[in-house]
Amino acid sequence: MKKKESVLGRGLSSILNDPSNNSLKISEKSNPNYSKISLKKISLNPNQPRTNFNNENLDELVQSIKSVGLIQPITVRKISKNEFQLISGERRFRAFKKLNIGKIPAYIRDANDQESLEMALIENIQRDDLDSIEIAICYKRLIEDINLTQEELGKKIGKKRSTISNYLRLLKLNPIIQSGIKDNFISMGHGRALINVDDNKLQMKIYEIIIKKNLSVRNTERLINDLKKEKSPSNDDDKYPKEITSAIKNLRKKYSLGSNIVFKKKYSGKVIIPFNSLEEFLKINKNLNG
Repeated sequence: MKKKESVLGRGLSSILNDPSNNSLKISEKSNPNYSKISLKKISLNPNQPRTNFNNENLDELVQSIKSVGLIQPITVRKISKNEFQLISGERRFRAFKKLNIGKIPAYIRDANDQESLEMALIENIQRDDLDSIEIAICYKRLIEDINLTQEELGKKIGKKRSTISNYLRLLKLNPIIQSGIKDNFISMGHGRALINVDDNKLQMKIYEIIIKKNLSVRNTERLINDLKKEKSPSNDDDKYPKEITSAIKNLRKKYSLGSNIVFKKKYSGKVIIPFNSLEEFLKINKNLNG
């Protein structure tokens, strides 16, 4: 029993080097595509869609490999006699480099460039830690490089066509806003709302307001709708005298772009001034009572 417990408590790397471990010898014989490969012989996949590798998560993986070994080997393809290219498992590959371990367990796949790209992209799509922009880039590359329609891609990865379309639309956003989504300054929901703003300068202005005022997705949608009404052909200039339209513009300028005045018959109605924090409320109160 003691012997069994000691084996279970060791990392995979030490088990692989244990000459007494017959079960793994059988496993390696039955799977000729499995091997331990020198890190120096492996090049990174140029088609890797992931651009962000969280250092904290990578350090956690390093500690895990130290404790229990590598549970899931990486996948590579052979590109020459002594050269391999990574298909999947870049985080694991990076962790082994940090640990200064010379060789890494790997599955060797026969794959051409297109198959390698497809495997790398689809494996990444299934991960939980990809951001929305990285997922959108994966979808775009699968559609363009593998020559798939949105519907075909949906069937391949088990997603609705509308879901794929929503992700792809994020790539139409200003690159600065895309970076904001990647860095978690705003959510995918904010991005989807901003797509409906055609004017690039206005899109950036709203993006800055979202961050500055920490607007929710719903408040962002309201803000965009109010701006659209303000710019619509049947605007306030056609409805009200100049002094009224001037007062409306001054109100929006003084308080926020989302401020609005709703008129009913005989100029009755209401004034709406949104706020998103106690500080904003107190500032509005001061302006109103100043």
